[in-house]
Amino acid sequence: MSNPLPTGATIGILGGGQLGRMLSVAASRLGFKTCIFEPGGDCPASHVANYHFQASYDDTDALRKFGEAVDVITYEFENIPASALDQLEAICEVRPNRRALTVSQDRLTEKNFLQEVGLKVAPFMAVDTLEDMHKAVAEIGTPSILKTCRLGYDGKGQARLREESDAEQAFASMNGAAAVLEGFVDFSCEISVIGARAADGQVACFDPGENVHRHGILHTTTVPASVPASVRTDAVLIAARILNALDYVGVLGVELFVTPDGLIVNEIAPRVHNSGHWTQNGCVIDQFEQHIRAVAGWPLGDGSRHADVVMENLIGADMDRVADLSADPAVALHLYGKADAKAGRKMGHINRIQPRS
Repeated sequence: MSNPLPTGATIGILGGGQLGRMLSVAASRLGFKTCIFEPGGDCPASHVANYHFQASYDDTDALRKFGEAVDVITYEFENIPASALDQLEAICEVRPNRRALTVSQDRLTEKNFLQEVGLKVAPFMAVDTLEDMHKAVAEIGTPSILKTCRLGYDGKGQARLREESDAEQAFASMNGAAAVLEGFVDFSCEISVIGARAADGQVACFDPGENVHRHGILHTTTVPASVPASVRTDAVLIAARILNALDYVGVLGVELFVTPDGLIVNEIAPRVHNSGHWTQNGCVIDQFEQHIRAVAGWPLGDGSRHADVVMENLIGADMDRVADLSADPAVALHLYGKADAKAGRKMGHINRIQPRS
């Protein structure tokens, strides 16, 4: 796809969760149609997208029809089966590209990539066997954290080691999955950068946000982050380096630890990101529109921030607060249309707005 998509074109989105929902809303504002591919029914994105292919990722006929029905394909989650991508790429351009997915789908691959482009990561070692586990603990020490190489998110697929005797239990909790042991990082805070890159190489980044997690799930992102301007600049430059190294098209989330020895990259996400939701009410062009612009071949927005924002996730029983939150004049409410408010389930978020300081 060399020319910008005209309004009225259809953007295909793999995945039907809340990120797909908000991408669909952003696309509609620019005059695009969206078509989601999602195995589940009554999913958040299906409430707002123009079309919903409800089929599994091994349904080759449905994948073919989906690929033929859209003008470009993007995705809202990174764990898309390789076989589905093989089929879709033969029909329609997929943005961001395959390499971005390959790197981000596996923690070990991701960490090796980040080191190859000259960035700092936490000490790490691959763990496939119990012998590997003992060697990694001897080398890296404790406290440390064992993570599955694939499919972990929101604190899932992780086991913390406080002392060496925790090694065997942590290894057993992986249930045979390939894993990586990461050393403890002494950090003052975690920040994240939402960056975007266009097909012509143009890069635009939003201000870094400061993240606070609870029980392994993002609780709040505050902008501006309480770090020096030089750290914010370094964070943006790191995001740009990753975007260019991947020849990326779209929006990317980069999580970083702020340490006395500089910034350490925690992980990257090749998609719009929870810590970028503040942009919906803090910027003229938010991360979702920025992503649609990039994959459609349109010019990027500059991402300038016009307000200070605290984004807070609404998880599970937080939905009981919606009536009060909706009456707060400083709060912008974003709900995902999920039917059941389960413990640990992201049901929506709020952006609490203040004039820019």
